Amino acid sequence: MKILYIIPLAIMLSCCSSVKNQSSTGSGKLDTQLLKDVEVLSSDAYQGRKTGTKGAEMARAYIIERFQKLGLKSYPQNVNYAQEFTFNSRGGSKVNGTNVIGYIQGKGTNVIVVSAHYDHLGVVKEEIFNGADDNASGTAGLLKIAAYFAKNKPNNTIIFASFDAEEMGLQGAKAFVANPPVPINTIAIDLNMDMISHSDKGELYVCGTFKYPALKKYVDTNRKDIKVILGHDDPKLGHDDWTNQSDQGAFNAKNIPFLYFGVEDHKDYHKATDEYQTITKQFYSNAANAVLEVVKNVDKQTGLQQSLKDKMLMMDNPQKKF
Repeated sequence: MKILYIIPLAIMLSCCSSVKNQSSTGSGKLDTQLLKDVEVLSSDAYQGRKTGTKGAEMARAYIIERFQKLGLKSYPQNVNYAQEFTFNSRGGSKVNGTNVIGYIQGKGTNVIVVSAHYDHLGVVKEEIFNGADDNASGTAGLLKIAAYFAKNKPNNTIIFASFDAEEMGLQGAKAFVANPPVPINTIAIDLNMDMISHSDKGELYVCGTFKYPALKKYVDTNRKDIKVILGHDDPKLGHDDWTNQSDQGAFNAKNIPFLYFGVEDHKDYHKATDEYQTITKQFYSNAANAVLEVVKNVDKQTGLQQSLKDKMLMMDNPQKKF
């Protein structure tokens, strides 16, 4: 059992040097910055990043600093990347949450949202639930993708949305779609990551193509470094249908196409053992690369939103020509 304690920030940051020694292990090259981001965000100093806590505030500060260094822009209505919102908890109390929203301007009017929630469960019975896989991994993946497009300007405007309060019912994503920084009809797709770093089978699932089969062409299911599997999105699967089980659910409710990237539940899911030491590091590096490739493939599509809209209309009206 892990005892609750706080590591001074300087000491905590120094521990990241251990990542560098892992960069040549496994079947391929590990992503040092990706692993550093996960190690920092899932350290005890952040106390499990529960919404409304000091740990969540520290996580936001870290993400904002990374956004600034990468050169992401902040929308005028979101001062210093912060989109604040309020909601009622399941117990009825008022809770304040904060999304971290940055963007890179594209050449056209279409918008891609790349999302991942940064919050987790916090401290439970004096144990810190650090949430390395859930979802420091998705947050670090978002930062990796942002770093790529900061150097390789996208065709479409890409919003990088690090959502708060996912664990409390997708509250951050719901607040975003209720008050988006751009007209919601310009958002072509949400690409969401939640738990992409822990798989003993080497399997990354991509959810969303059951409802939006036109999105299959953007996903490489023949990668040699990782098993990319389409699925967990058929309504007949019941609880195993992940369509609305992470932040993409808020976009789905607005009929915005989505792809969700994640792994199946593992022994450390929602436990104090979901720590940096228990993620599958080589798999994670490969998974983050696979997601980046999908985002790149989607961004290559010009007129993205109209293309997706037309294909959905064709599915609904197969006899009609567009």
